[in-house]
Amino acid sequence: MNINEFMKTNEYPDFIKENSGNGKLKIRAYAASEALPVDGLNIIVSSVINNEEVVFFKGVTDTSGMIPTISLPAPKNELSNLIIPKTITYKIKAYKNINNASSFTINMYDGICVVQNINFVPGEEYGS
Repeated sequence: MNINEFMKTNEYPDFIKENSGNGKLKIRAYAASEALPVDGLNIIVSSVINNEEVVFFKGVTDTSGMIPTISLPAPKNELSNLIIPKTITYKIKAYKNINNASSFTINMYDGICVVQNINFVPGEEYGS
């Protein structure tokens, strides 16, 4: 299910109440020890909510191997620095060929920008 479909469900108000903050995600894909950016890498960002995978973003890296900024819901930060920040987990799927995809798991926090580097090895499976 995509985010637009999820917004129409009964679960969405509770989800957005718990995740009223905003985290940022940047994707950086490269090959050859960061020498070559990977253009055209498919990226899907999703999270499992109530046993349903919800897709928050689908896109493709640009000629510089980047997807600059993706805004994602995250739990609001507490003002006290004595409280451990709440987090939400997202899954990133990256692929040129869907049968040869790599997955990454990230935690998002309110007001924080997470950079996910993807080391791409053409013709092989790849990971972080």
